[in-house]
Amino acid sequence: MPRAIVLNRADNVATLIDTGRAGDGCVLQGEASGEVKLRQDVPFGHKLCIRSACAGAEVLKYGQVIGKATRALEVGEHVHAHNVESARGRGDQIKR
Repeated sequence: MPRAIVLNRADNVATLIDTGRAGDGCVLQGEASGEVKLRQDVPFGHKLCIRSACAGAEVLKYGQVIGKATRALEVGEHVHAHNVESARGRGDQIKR
């Protein structure tokens, strides 16, 4: 059974520390516990949604905003560049 780590209680994504396949139950570890069923294959090191989010919602990892959902995200869904616009390292999105 694949595992994923949640780095901060506020996070709405977890990072897989094993490769996961669609339909697998994924055990959450770290700052959250429980199990999430994967909707798609998720490679090692990639993120999965642990709380649903609407389009435009902030994606939180490390307790920090790392991007915005470009469409609605469902629990167990692979979260990556295909459904999140990155906010990290972008000078045009620095809050002053």
